[in-house]
Amino acid sequence: MPRVAFEKIVKSYGKVTVLKNLDLEVGDGEFLVLLGPSGCGKTTLLNLLAGLIDVSSGRIMIGDRDVTELDPKDRGLAMVFQSYALYPTKTVRGNLKFGLSASKLDNAEVERRIAWAAKLLQIEPLLDRKPAQLSGGQRQRVAIGRALVKQVGVFLFDEPLSNLDAKLRTETRLEIKKLHDDTKSTIVYVTHDQIEAMTMATKVAVMNAGVIQQFGTPDEIYDMPSNLFVAAFIGAPAMNLRPATLNVANGQVGATLGSEVQLNLTGYPFVTPPADGEQVVIGFRPEHFGQPNQLVPDAATQFELPVQYTEKTGGDATAYFKIDGGLLAARVDPARIGQLKQGDLIKIGFPMGKVHVFDAKSQYRL
Repeated sequence: MPRVAFEKIVKSYGKVTVLKNLDLEVGDGEFLVLLGPSGCGKTTLLNLLAGLIDVSSGRIMIGDRDVTELDPKDRGLAMVFQSYALYPTKTVRGNLKFGLSASKLDNAEVERRIAWAAKLLQIEPLLDRKPAQLSGGQRQRVAIGRALVKQVGVFLFDEPLSNLDAKLRTETRLEIKKLHDDTKSTIVYVTHDQIEAMTMATKVAVMNAGVIQQFGTPDEIYDMPSNLFVAAFIGAPAMNLRPATLNVANGQVGATLGSEVQLNLTGYPFVTPPADGEQVVIGFRPEHFGQPNQLVPDAATQFELPVQYTEKTGGDATAYFKIDGGLLAARVDPARIGQLKQGDLIKIGFPMGKVHVFDAKSQYRL
């Protein structure tokens, strides 16, 4: 399957620049997710690749072909949109066949492709139904099948699960992941949902304000966020981010959070040497805290904070503690969450190896 490369891409509308000198490469057979909030430029980038809008400057490559100026039909792509866009008067078979209407394939090849896609997506019993007789998940599978029958090298997905309820999103997400595993196709997928990105992607490009903030595997982005935007955007509940001041003396590095909490950061792998008095932001993921009132080996710090409130959602539970006018979220054993009452003073430790430190001014990881 071909690689896809964006080279120095700029997209402007008058004086407004949506994409800013963007470079990105998708390897053969990779599943790339463009992830970010509304207005970050992810759908614009996908539409540039599809040929639905023109670039202001830069170049788009698919394999060894420069497709920047080619019509959409000549790019070797297939696209699945946010809306199903099925023809209501056609059956499922007719909708799948319509995806091949511009091709010069004989009827036998058309039927072979329809049968292949229907079997892969488990919609064989639905081929003679019309869209009104299908559920939302079934309609989305037909929309995916209409792209699949083209058997192209690159598939584009523009937030295909946003119109589905939670259960159907989970089921269809697994189907798209299985589809990638089975076909080994190159996929570029747009979403604002980090769960979709973390569960399906082989690579994720986190975008904000027309700029790629970080590019890497889901684990790399989760474990080593490159800046404060990525740290705050990835994770549910979100990473706790607290302002602090570094204390550097005699080879020891510490940090003061607010008026009370002291951290030992001597073992932290700083990229550049820390400076005494430097203003930083410390990140703590909720799931990395120790359990309430239990010792944590090699703790960077031991908080002692009052409980503000708790949440339990089945097999998951989170406690929120007051800290310097804000809140600190910590994942807690669901079996013990009922023991924590508002106002209780609780000790919670945090392991040194899970601390994140960012420069307060540049917002990049230290």
